[in-house]
Amino acid sequence: QLQASGGGLVQAGGSLRLSCAASGRTFNNYYMGWFRQAPGKEREFVAVISWSSYTTYYADSVKGRFAISRDNAKNTVYLQMNSLKPEDTAVYYCAAAPSRDRGISSYVYTSVYDYWGQGTLVTVSS
Repeated sequence: QLQASGGGLVQAGGSLRLSCAASGRTFNNYYMGWFRQAPGKEREFVAVISWSSYTTYYADSVKGRFAISRDNAKNTVYLQMNSLKPEDTAVYYCAAAPSRDRGISSYVYTSVYDYWGQGTLVTVSS
């Protein structure tokens, strides 16, 4: 139901834009997040956006370089990644979490997400 795309090979300092298209249902009332998992490491939080786009939250490691956005009419969420670094190399996953009465920082945990995409590989060469 979530299809991530846009990954690829890019040189350090370059940019990529990831997309996550939802199908089969609407996620307009869901918070949408991006996570990543590097080889041999645990999946880690990257960014999240509220259903209204009013609130966003980023991992410190990507703050100022990445930007999350969404288009509810297209049922799609985006992750614009700029100034990429080799340490950004990972499989990137999008996920959807139902909107609840909780702080935005709660959405850094994988356990709050009900739906996951299949992942798209981003490789940043030095």
